[in-house]
Amino acid sequence: MRRLIVGAFVSLDGVMQAPGGPEEDPTGGFRFGGWLVPYSDPVLGGAIMAQFEKPFDLLLGRRTYEIFAAHWPYQDPEDPIAKSFGAATKHVATRYPERQLTWENSRVVGPDAVEGVRRLKDEDGPDLLTQGSTNLLHALLAADLVDEINLLVFPVVLGAGKRLFASDGAPGAWTLAGSILTDAGVVANRYVRAGEVATGSFLLPDPSAAELKRRAEWAAEG
Repeated sequence: MRRLIVGAFVSLDGVMQAPGGPEEDPTGGFRFGGWLVPYSDPVLGGAIMAQFEKPFDLLLGRRTYEIFAAHWPYQDPEDPIAKSFGAATKHVATRYPERQLTWENSRVVGPDAVEGVRRLKDEDGPDLLTQGSTNLLHALLAADLVDEINLLVFPVVLGAGKRLFASDGAPGAWTLAGSILTDAGVVANRYVRAGEVATGSFLLPDPSAAELKRRAEWAAEG
C-alpha cells in the first residue's frame, strides 16, 4: 500500500489559487496570481525540492494537469522538477475523459476519482503526490485518504480564491513532523496523519448559574 502526500502552497487564509503567475488560473476573477513569487529564495526552493526527493507518482486534478502539461514539458529537460515530473506517472482525475492527455506517462484515474485513488493506494508503487488540484483535494480529504500534508504557508492574506480545506473534510489529528522557516517568512510544515481527534475540557466541574443559563439559551437557538 502506498501513501498519499499533499503538497500545497497556501496563504494565511488558506487560498492556494494561482501561486505561480497572473495567467495560471484567473478563474472566478482571481486578481493575485503570482503571489508566491515575491517570497522566493533558496530556502524556499530547498523546501519545495525536498518534496520530490523520493520516487513518486503525480496525482492531479484536470485543471492542474493542464497547467502543468502546458508548462513543464517545454522547460529545460535537465531542470530537476521538469525531469522528475516528466518521468513520473501522472494520474489525472477528470470529468472530461475525452480530453486528450498529451503529457507522457499520463492516465485517467477513472470515473469515480475517490474510488480510483483508493485503488491506487492499495497498489504497489511509489507514493502518490498531489500538487494544486483543489477540487480533487477536497474530495480526498473528505474521504480521509490523505496520509501526509506538506504545507508551505506564506505571510499574505488573499481573501477570495480556491482554498485547500472545504467544510466537509474528515476530522482527524495530525502530527507536525518537520518545520522550516525561510528568511521571507514562509513556514514549510510537514504533517502526518495521527488518528482521531482528541478532546478535553477546561470547564469547571460545577458550572455557574450564568453558564447553565447560557447553555440552555444556546440549545434553544439550535
